[in-house]
Amino acid sequence: MAAIAVRYDAYRTLAFGSISGTYAAIGTPTAHLMRLVHFVNNTNANMNFSFDGTTDNVFIPANSFALYDLQTNSESGNDFFLALNTQIYVKQNAGAATSGSVYIIMVYGKGQ
Repeated sequence: MAAIAVRYDAYRTLAFGSISGTYAAIGTPTAHLMRLVHFVNNTNANMNFSFDGTTDNVFIPANSFALYDLQTNSESGNDFFLALNTQIYVKQNAGAATSGSVYIIMVYGKGQ
């Protein structure tokens, strides 16, 4: 099996003052096939994340994170990736945050 070099994409972030009850884009859409997605909610409020700006896809409680390794235990020919041009959005879940930011950290393989 050929080795693939790991690359970290520039992280995306949005400060608490830009997060409301309506979905807001976090940074730019993906420019690579992402293998790992790390959601960090460093605010003091619960957050919902979305991949289409309308559907609640991921819930992250205040001051916590979720890590999705899409390539774990993948089988040949059945690899999972976060698609090219995927935009990630965030909105508050219940109450408004008064401090902190949310972050999206992503990893891809060289040549992707």
